[in-house]
Amino acid sequence: MSSVETTMAPAVGAAQGLGPSALPQVIARREGSVHNWATQSLIHCKRLLLVAARDPATTIQTLVYPALTLLMFNIVLGKPIAAFTGQPSIFGQVALLTLVSAMSGAVVSALRFKTDKHSGLLGRFWTMPIHRAAGLTGRLLAEVVRVLVTTLFVIGVGLVMGFRFHQGPVAAVVLVGIPVLFGLAFAVMVTALATITEGVMLVNVIGIVNTLLMFFNTGFVPAYAYPSWLRATVENQPMSCAIDAVRGLSYGGGVAEPMLKTVAWTLGIVIVFGYPAIRGYRRAAETGG
Repeated sequence: MSSVETTMAPAVGAAQGLGPSALPQVIARREGSVHNWATQSLIHCKRLLLVAARDPATTIQTLVYPALTLLMFNIVLGKPIAAFTGQPSIFGQVALLTLVSAMSGAVVSALRFKTDKHSGLLGRFWTMPIHRAAGLTGRLLAEVVRVLVTTLFVIGVGLVMGFRFHQGPVAAVVLVGIPVLFGLAFAVMVTALATITEGVMLVNVIGIVNTLLMFFNTGFVPAYAYPSWLRATVENQPMSCAIDAVRGLSYGGGVAEPMLKTVAWTLGIVIVFGYPAIRGYRRAAETGG
């Protein structure tokens, strides 16, 4: 509510013979206030989640695709991997698919960002009395919710196929947070790329990154199974660190080191791509390009 409306309310009440207490109390807040930022970020988040929920392609990409991929991996590769490693393969596969679904869903979100930009929706939001950061933080919050839902869904499918939380409920809660953390960092990176590339180029670039990370990680086999010249890269790439942490929190094994590496990768990605994402989002909203 503007300051004019706030100050004129008592005068209107007096003209109608009403006391000030009979009128609703209006609290004026600055456009850039923390309250507005939080409230409007939640509104943006709700809008994006409703749009995603009504889009069948998004549902397939975020729920059906990872569930079917998990089923396929377990049928085709489950027994050979278990025989080679001596451990149930489902623990690595569930960890892998939660991360893959986080990355693939981020691409869908980035393409929706491109649509909002070209349609002029971002520009219209920018001209309204809305907190400047609410649009971007609302998108990132929607990504967090989406990754959380997808992670729980993939884990639910995994439970049917033999996945278990052997390390207790606290470890299970921390485990669910790892894909969310990873997905948030990846969403920041994809958002930054979406502001400087066209839709086809964005899909190609992210597709290459996803493919390399998906097949050169420790979700299928341990790092020692890779050639010696590639072993260190596979072991320390961000997806492998997150997979090892999830496996340790569910099946058992080392947790501290992969967790620290995952946090380090997350902070590094956010630091590197955070400012370009903010600048790119602002440029897209101001100029539509």
